[in-house]
Amino acid sequence: MSQAKSQPGALPLYMQISELLIRDIASGRLIDGSRLPPEREMAADLGIAVGTLRQALKVLAEKGLLESIQGSGNYIRAKSDPASVYALLRIELLSGGGLPTAQVLSVDRLPKDPALPEFGTSPDGHRIRRLRFLSGTVAAVEEIWLDGAFAEKITPADLSESLYLYYRQTLNLWIGRAEDRVGLGRVPEWAPPEFPHAPGTALPLITRVTWGQDGRSVEASFTWYDPDKVAYVARLK
Repeated sequence: MSQAKSQPGALPLYMQISELLIRDIASGRLIDGSRLPPEREMAADLGIAVGTLRQALKVLAEKGLLESIQGSGNYIRAKSDPASVYALLRIELLSGGGLPTAQVLSVDRLPKDPALPEFGTSPDGHRIRRLRFLSGTVAAVEEIWLDGAFAEKITPADLSESLYLYYRQTLNLWIGRAEDRVGLGRVPEWAPPEFPHAPGTALPLITRVTWGQDGRSVEASFTWYDPDKVAYVARLK
């Protein structure tokens, strides 16, 4: 596991760790019956206090994803569809996994770009541009368009570390399904200097459409990721 980091606007650190573990369960990196390392060793590896780790493990236990056996340790109890705000994130560090964080670059309400896949009902959308990190490593730039019908205005200050958590808590929108198409695309001109590939460089591009809990398409996005640092991974179970 990589060291956890707390950044401005991030989820509470214990929640970041619980989401990281839930994501590893959802992706199959942690399988049912796996024994976690001893708590002190695990906390040291993550760069956090033991108390913070125990808060994270308590969240897993409450979700039925962890069983503590006295004198033996903590064991994963995997479910087929664990609830996680990062469950649909498919990019991982080349070494595996990675704690997701993001820096919001801009949020604007605009007419939908004609290059977008068809989604939603409004002619406008909220365009959110972000720089994505995995365990502090710059991983991708992404442009997400949320259908304008869900909110009149969204500002950077409104957004939590996870967009899907913001959708749930503020917009009563649960993303239940996603379709990804992976191809090649050129890094956009708005990519910040921190992204290690210059605008115009051809990189792997994920084009995604998502659907809400009522079966309606609600969001479309583009993600250009750095293949020198991360990979697109979809595990089948």
